Amino acid sequence: MKHFLIRFATFFRTVKSKIAFYPTLIAIAGFFLALGMIILEQQGISRKIIDVFPMLMVEDGDTALNVLSTCIGGLISMMVFSFSMVMLLLSQASSNFSPRLLPGLISNKRHQIILGIFLATIVYNIFTLFSVNTSEEKYTLPGFSILLGVLFTIVCLSAFIFFIHNISQSIQINNIMDGIYDQAMDRLNEIIDSEENATKMLVAHFPNTSEWQSYTSSKNGYFQNISIKNITEICKKNDVRIYITIPKGLFVLKNNSVLKTSKVLDEKIVDEIFSNMNFARGEYIRDNYTLAFKQITEIAVKAMSPGINDPGTAINAIDYLTELFALRMKKNNSGVLIADNKAYIKMAIIQFEELLYNVMASLRTYCKHDPIVVQKLIWMLKYLQDQPAADETYTTAIKEELKVLIDNMNFDSEKDKRVLRRLAEMEKDS
Repeated sequence: MKHFLIRFATFFRTVKSKIAFYPTLIAIAGFFLALGMIILEQQGISRKIIDVFPMLMVEDGDTALNVLSTCIGGLISMMVFSFSMVMLLLSQASSNFSPRLLPGLISNKRHQIILGIFLATIVYNIFTLFSVNTSEEKYTLPGFSILLGVLFTIVCLSAFIFFIHNISQSIQINNIMDGIYDQAMDRLNEIIDSEENATKMLVAHFPNTSEWQSYTSSKNGYFQNISIKNITEICKKNDVRIYITIPKGLFVLKNNSVLKTSKVLDEKIVDEIFSNMNFARGEYIRDNYTLAFKQITEIAVKAMSPGINDPGTAINAIDYLTELFALRMKKNNSGVLIADNKAYIKMAIIQFEELLYNVMASLRTYCKHDPIVVQKLIWMLKYLQDQPAADETYTTAIKEELKVLIDNMNFDSEKDKRVLRRLAEMEKDS
């Protein structure tokens, strides 16, 4: 049963990010609402309402057909325009910022829900249209169903106005980076809080894993997430410790070593452990906070390309990276997970030094010709040096990156070099 639930949760997490997920669910709801209204109309709900509010009911079958046909045609036109706007948004975000932003934009719930409202109303009006007979008297027309169709159409018009406003905001780079930043901050705070709770327990020394039994994965894809609770129960039941050798967010190849165990396990137990590990083709910040560093770095690099030439966006991206690095410095590099005062699981993680190097390497390569952006990078490293760190090696890595940044400046003006070196020397003196 657990295996089925895990599979279902994995499938749901994957499907939920698709652009057609919420529209499909809401459209199905519109279909069942139409069927329910047909049943209510057979029970005479319109006849009861027309006696109380006769002005709300359509009295002519041809008028009812015209109203519903107009609503359907107008909604289809609006829906086509809305889909075109979404595609334009994705195209501009991919070409101007980074293709990595597309999964996050596609999974925007607001856009999906609005498109779902359009689809549900169209489906509802179509099935209501089938139940209209122009030869019927006003007391036998589905007046209440027609009234609901008109009201739903008005709701769609309001949703369309909101959609235009929301999509115009979504294309702005500041809002895109805000969304990435907020997701990464939430995920990092969640991890740091769990580590703080773990430190209150008995932190056992995790043994050396070099001689442990190694197992390979039969799947490939990005290592997205694991079910810590289920794997911990497996470890308790079999009195075993495990080490996951691949950090989250990395692409796992078939037959590549992914798992190490403190003792040899049966094939069924190994398969049960792997069934609690999620491999997918996409990457999501809510599962892997390091993706936020990649995406914001790529935005800055793209902004500094000759085709875009937007150093202002690069500077804004560095501001977001500064705050994310400051929060990342509060997280330790151990990767050991504590449960019931015992360390059963250790996960390989991307070390702070590696994460900082990957970001700085890209920024140095594409930003070293702009003195203002380099100055911003120096300020970022200066700021990080003064922040509380979970490990002393973090500060050492920051100082090394500062030195490499200054040594690799590429300016024709000696004044630029002198000003930036003085700024770095001020940091050393402090």
